[in-house]
Amino acid sequence: MFNIITFGSATRDILLEPEELSVLENKEFSSGRAVCFPLGAKVEVKDINFSSGGGGTNTAVTFAKQGFSVAYCGKIGEDYSAKVVLDDLNYYDVDISMITTTPERATNHSVIINAKDEDRTILAYRGASDLHSEKDVDINNIKSDWVYFAPMSSVSLFYKVLKYALKEEIGVALNPGMSQINNEHFIENIKGVDVLLLNREEAFTLTKESDEIDSVKKVQSMTGGVVVVTKGREGLTAFDGKYFYKSKPIFPFAVDRTGAGDSFGSGFLSSYIRTESVKEGIVMGIANSTSCLQKIGAKRGLLNKGDNFDNVYVEKFN
Repeated sequence: MFNIITFGSATRDILLEPEELSVLENKEFSSGRAVCFPLGAKVEVKDINFSSGGGGTNTAVTFAKQGFSVAYCGKIGEDYSAKVVLDDLNYYDVDISMITTTPERATNHSVIINAKDEDRTILAYRGASDLHSEKDVDINNIKSDWVYFAPMSSVSLFYKVLKYALKEEIGVALNPGMSQINNEHFIENIKGVDVLLLNREEAFTLTKESDEIDSVKKVQSMTGGVVVVTKGREGLTAFDGKYFYKSKPIFPFAVDRTGAGDSFGSGFLSSYIRTESVKEGIVMGIANSTSCLQKIGAKRGLLNKGDNFDNVYVEKFN
C-alpha cells in the first residue's frame, strides 16, 4: 500500500546552452518568435547537463522527498537512458515495481535549448511512454491513498485508472495534457477529482471563458474539488467551491524552468494531503517550484520534508 502512485512520462533530459543563438521575430511560428542556428554550421555549446525528467517521475521524486511512500507507473525503453531513469528513481527511494519496458522504442528524450534571458525550446522524442497501455497495468495493483496523473499519452489507460480510483474512493490529483483535455469524454469523467491543476490556456480550452474568475468557477463546477489555474510569472488563481485564492511567484528569475509545473503540482498536493488547506498547498507548491527553478534539471532543486521556506503570500477571498 502506497501513499501515492504517479502516472505520466519518464524521460532523459539533455539541457544545452549554445554559445551563439539568435531569436528572431517571425509570424509563421505560433509564438511569433523563432530560435535560429546557421544551416550547415557547427554550433558550439557553452554548457551541457544530463538528468532524468518526465511528469510521472518528477512528481514521484517530490513526494518521496516529502516523506511519502510512492510508486511510479510508466513505460521506458531497454536502453542506457532507461537505466539512468531507474537509477534516479532508486536513488530517491521511489518504488519501480510498476514500470514496464519495451524494445520497440527508446526511452523518451527531451533536448532542452536554453536561450539566455529567453524562454526555452524543447525538442521532444515521445518514445516508450507512448506505448504505455491498459495491458501494462493490473488495475488490482493500484493500492494507494492517492493517484497523481501527469500528462499521459494513452487516454484509454488514463480513463481506466481514473474510473477505478474514483470508484474505490482513492484521492485523485490531475494535471492533464492537451490530448486528455481535448478528448470528447474528458469533462464527463472528471466529476469527483479532488485536485485539478491546469494552466490558463488549458482552462480556456475547457470553458471558453476569458475571465479568469469565471473560468476557474466553471472548471470547479465540473469536478467539485479544488481547481488551481497557473499563469506563469503572473501567478495563479485557485477555487475550492467556497473561497478563491491568488498568489504570485516569489521571484521570476530561474536558472532552468524544466519541471516548473511538476514541482508546483506535487508540492501543492504534498502539503494539501497533510493539512487539507488550499492556502498551505499553494505556499508549498510555489516554494517547491521556486527551489526547483534554481537548479539545472527537474529534480535537483526539489525540497525535502522539513525544509524551511517563506515569503509566499496567498490572498484568500470569496
